[in-house]
Amino acid sequence: MFKHILIPTDGSALSDSAVTRGMRLAREARARVTALYAMPEYQVLTYDAGMMGDTRELFETQTRARADTILGHVKHIADEEGVPCDLVAVANDRPYDAIIHTARERGCDLILMASHGRRGIEGFLLGSETHKVLTHSKIPVLVHR
Repeated sequence: MFKHILIPTDGSALSDSAVTRGMRLAREARARVTALYAMPEYQVLTYDAGMMGDTRELFETQTRARADTILGHVKHIADEEGVPCDLVAVANDRPYDAIIHTARERGCDLILMASHGRRGIEGFLLGSETHKVLTHSKIPVLVHR
């Protein structure tokens, strides 16, 4: 059975549901979990070089605080379920790439993630991180809907 499960989260209600289900699966399988939050990378949005330093620092502080809040909630769920859980936050504008890379790097044997169920033009325009993980991952992926 699975021994190390990667559970990526974006902090949404749907992701929360997948986290809860994933922790229950991990408890039943006696597996450990790595929870992942992919933070957006800093983008330069100004021509004024003087603003870039302050803006970058503020962006990184706020992004890190959001990651800590989201992963703290995941840790709380893991503790309630009695599941060992490592918390990882990485900066990457392509979450699917961060998910696959982290799963490989950490030796995970399953990725369990939510799907927002976007279809049609919305799915095409917004893209589906879950679909990209399914397409590119060599590690099994379990999708929670």
